[in-house]
Amino acid sequence: MSLTTYVRESIDELHHVRWPTRQQAVRLSIIVLGFTAVSSAFFGAVDYGLGLAVQSLLSFI
Repeated sequence: MSLTTYVRESIDELHHVRWPTRQQAVRLSIIVLGFTAVSSAFFGAVDYGLGLAVQSLLSFI
C-alpha cells in the first residue's frame, strides 16, 4: 500500500465521520473538564491522606 493510497483512503474515511455540533462539543468539553476537576480533587485528597499516614508511621521509627 503506497503512501498516496493511504492518505486518499484516510481522507475518504473522514468524510464518513459524523462530527459533533458546536453545542455537543461544548457540552462534552464541560463534562470532561468537570470530571477532570473532580478526579484531581479526589486523587489529591487520597495523596494527602496517604502522605499523612506515611509521615505518622515514620514518626514512630
